[in-house]
Amino acid sequence: MAATPPRTPWYRILYVQVLIGVLPGVYVGSFWPETGKALEPLGKGFIALVKMLIAPIIFCTVVHGIASMGDLKKLGRVGAKTLFYFEAVSTLALVIGLVVVNLLQPGAGFDTPGVHRRLPSGQEAPPMLTAGKADMAKVQGYVEQAHTRTADKFLLEIIPNSYVSAFTGDNLLQVLLVAVLTAFAIASLGERGRPILGVIDQASPVFFAILNIIIKAAPIGAFGAMAFTVGSFGLGSLASLAKLMLGFYLTAALFVIVVLGGIARLGGFSIFRFLAYIRDELFLVLGTSSSETALPGMIAKMRRLGCSNSTVGLVIPTGYSFNLDGTNIYMTMAAMFLAQATHTHLTLGQQVWLLFIAMLTSKGASGVTGAGFITLAATLAAVPGIPLESLAYIIGIDRFMSECRSLTNLVGNGVATVVISRWEGEVSAETVRERLVAGPDAGVALTDVPPANI
Repeated sequence: MAATPPRTPWYRILYVQVLIGVLPGVYVGSFWPETGKALEPLGKGFIALVKMLIAPIIFCTVVHGIASMGDLKKLGRVGAKTLFYFEAVSTLALVIGLVVVNLLQPGAGFDTPGVHRRLPSGQEAPPMLTAGKADMAKVQGYVEQAHTRTADKFLLEIIPNSYVSAFTGDNLLQVLLVAVLTAFAIASLGERGRPILGVIDQASPVFFAILNIIIKAAPIGAFGAMAFTVGSFGLGSLASLAKLMLGFYLTAALFVIVVLGGIARLGGFSIFRFLAYIRDELFLVLGTSSSETALPGMIAKMRRLGCSNSTVGLVIPTGYSFNLDGTNIYMTMAAMFLAQATHTHLTLGQQVWLLFIAMLTSKGASGVTGAGFITLAATLAAVPGIPLESLAYIIGIDRFMSECRSLTNLVGNGVATVVISRWEGEVSAETVRERLVAGPDAGVALTDVPPANI
């Protein structure tokens, strides 16, 4: 019988440390907003440290997974299943967001500049919210970026300027393209390619070792990021838009529990066990408002569950661009909220058109600064009637909603990885359940995870 691993002291658990960092961040941002704003470099610095490891970790994972696979038909099969899964679940997320926002009507009765309601007494009610010049300037910037994001530009952006530049930019699809081409090249070399593959295999644990060092600064990064967020936007900015935020958070929670939970059950595991398994990554995203900070940890944990390197390396990176469940829910709810708030009536046909446009604009948004607002602006631009300027009404709460978007996206990509791995017969349901129950601490350290574990 295997010995039970020693229990980690509570103060050394990552999610506890991150939570300890978040709470004083909220306090500082609330009572000393200027100090909170000045702490922004702490959050930005930590995110930058983690992001510098994302490209090499994905590169090593994908190259080994494909180059050592030997069966390129399997790669095509996994890729087809992945795209089918992404499109089906993403579309479902868009539909759910559209249905919920029509039921809740969070924008009904929401006063906007220039639009006044009549009170029962017959007097005009003052506008609840006015957009400041700074907000309007930000909106204009997002709108301009949205107009430049055409389909051909998106495809060209996947191709890096050089082999090395793929590792210095923010587009994960560029790294994935370079990794896939490199893997095919190594595989085509046969025995001559094995030494090159061996070097890549040996480099992978080094990057995870660096991650182990950086992750110790997570509480500091979470403290700075949360202090800046609350100090910049203030908790008071939530009040007037609380109905939209509450509806979005509830919808995202129901999507995770019901939809992703149902998919997980079909895959033979519990969504609640899975959430507990990735709790460190969830709290890391909550503290930093960036799902990219959790990407290296998610790759390691999916491998610990028994998913092959080729599946993990294909599903996780592409999921960050093509499987954005939280972003999809947000886009339809935010767009319909603005339509309701500006008294713009959309017919059923126009709402279906909005859904179709959102399906297209939501793809490939990762790595773009202000991606949520850019894709939302691109969607509104294609739907006649909703003024683009109305984006200014929700820009103040976007940072708070981005955390929920990122959390939902992260869970969705994790579930997709396990389910597709189960479809491929790489790991049994019993093995997944056993490892979820044992927890991440029962396994080996990140630095000890071999490049391939099945």
